[in-house]
Amino acid sequence: MQGTEHWTKKGDVKLFLWRKAAQATGTPRGTILFIHGSSMASQPTFDLSVPGRPDSSVMEWFAARGFDTWCLDNEGYGRSDKTRPINFDIANGADDIAAAVQFIGKEVLLYGISSGALKAALFAQRHPQRVARLALDAFVWTGEGSPTLAERRKKLPEFRARNRRPIDRAFVRSIFARDHPGTADEATVEAFADAILALDDSVPTGTYVDMCSKLPLVDPAKLPMPTLILRGQYDGIAGVDDLIEFFKRLPNPDKQFAVMAGISHASFQQKNYLTVYHLLHAFFTQPQTVYRG
Repeated sequence: MQGTEHWTKKGDVKLFLWRKAAQATGTPRGTILFIHGSSMASQPTFDLSVPGRPDSSVMEWFAARGFDTWCLDNEGYGRSDKTRPINFDIANGADDIAAAVQFIGKEVLLYGISSGALKAALFAQRHPQRVARLALDAFVWTGEGSPTLAERRKKLPEFRARNRRPIDRAFVRSIFARDHPGTADEATVEAFADAILALDDSVPTGTYVDMCSKLPLVDPAKLPMPTLILRGQYDGIAGVDDLIEFFKRLPNPDKQFAVMAGISHASFQQKNYLTVYHLLHAFFTQPQTVYRG
């Protein structure tokens, strides 16, 4: 399936977007914008190709079912500009989403993973009228109960001292080893690492600083749209009790909380990735509520 590259600007900053348009005939199902996490750009996460692993590209899977699919390289990542002397934090990432949604020109079905979920939620809080449905995967609210963040805080002075941190193949492999080894197959991990490192050998520190020292960044009471919380069974970022407290405060009764069995972090690269597709597809195609009482 062919994709097309697009460019927009946030002030003087050039932002890269990648699109795979709807393939199915009939009624369009909506426009999905995917937002990546802290340590990789968008195409490795959402349009990965792995030989022998069908439907590794979530963008292609949804495009084949009638969705117009987009992803965005946040400033500081991938093919977007990286030149400003800042650490590209979560608020800056939410600004990127605003520029992308304006470029797309439609209300979006918004998905974010890890720090991308924080960026997506912050954008949705600022611009609720521009988000039809919101899906937050590997989200973290206050950080309570997160062993990954507890370990990461030990390096907070290092992250605060520089705007970028190096990444390499060992680092990418560690994403899949830290919570519960075995949830992803080796071929997928290596293909993911190849795709990430082809675009970046370092990534911004801003999201790490925010997640280690500035949470909470989002007020659930200010998210009026239907919302889905996705939590991998073994994910060390997303503490269950923290997420449940966030979920309880979401004002729209059209909300769902799903625990994904056998999944840790980086859900689209897990062995059980089709579970994630199923949950997202069901949420994004849910019929409109007829009776509200």
